[in-house]
Amino acid sequence: MAVFVALGAFLMTLVGGWTARRVTDRRHLVLGLAGGLMLGVVGLDLLPEALDTAGGDVFGVPAALLLFVAGFLGAHVLERLLARRQAPHGAEEHAHERARAPEVGLTAASAMVGHSLMDGMAIGAAFQVGGGMGVAVALAVIAHDFADGFNTYTITHLYGNARRKALAMLLADACAPVLGAASTLLFTIAAQWLGGYLGFFGGVLLYLAAAEILPEAHHEHPARSTLLCTVAGAAFIWLVVGMAG
Repeated sequence: MAVFVALGAFLMTLVGGWTARRVTDRRHLVLGLAGGLMLGVVGLDLLPEALDTAGGDVFGVPAALLLFVAGFLGAHVLERLLARRQAPHGAEEHAHERARAPEVGLTAASAMVGHSLMDGMAIGAAFQVGGGMGVAVALAVIAHDFADGFNTYTITHLYGNARRKALAMLLADACAPVLGAASTLLFTIAAQWLGGYLGFFGGVLLYLAAAEILPEAHHEHPARSTLLCTVAGAAFIWLVVGMAG
C-alpha cells in the first residue's frame, strides 16, 4: 500500500519539474517562486521536524540547529571552492566572479533526491503505524513534492547544467519516494538520524535560496511580481503544512 501511495509523490514531483521547465520565459518569476518554496520548506517543514527528532543539545544548542548551521556553511564552502577552481586567471577573473559551478547544482539536487527518499521512508513508516497515519503523511508528502520537483529542476538548470541533466535529476527525485517507501519493507531508519539529516539539508537549502536563487531572481527583474511569487511560494508551503497538521 505504501509503495502504491508513493506513486502519487512520483507524479507530483514530475508535475513540479514540468512546470519549472515550461515557464522559462518568465525566469525571474520561476526563481522568485522557487526561493519562496525553499524558504517555506526550510522554516515551516524541515527545521521544525528536525528539532523534534534530532535528539538533545550539544553545549546548550539543539543538535538540529548545529547541523542546520553546518549545512549552510558547508554549501557556502563547497560553492566557493568549486567556483575558485573554475575561475579563469588574469584579467577575466573579476568578470567571472559570479560564475557558478555546475557541480554545486548537481550536489544540491542530489540532496533533494535524498530528501525525497526520506519522504518515501516516512510514508512507509507511517503505514506501519496505521492506515490513517499513512494516508495523512502521504498527503503531506505528495503536496510538497510539487515544490521538490520544481526546485530540483530549477537548481540544476540554474547552475549551468544541461537540460538533460536537469531532467535526469528530476526523474531521480520523482523515483526516490517510491524507492524509499519500498525500503521500509526491509528496514527502518532511526528518527534521530533522520532529524539530523533534515537539519543539515535545511541549512543547505537556506543557503541556496538566500545567497543564490533570490538574488538571481531580482538581479535583472526587481519587479513587484517577483516578490509576490516569493511570498506566494512560502505561503503555499504554510498551507500544505497546516493542512497536514
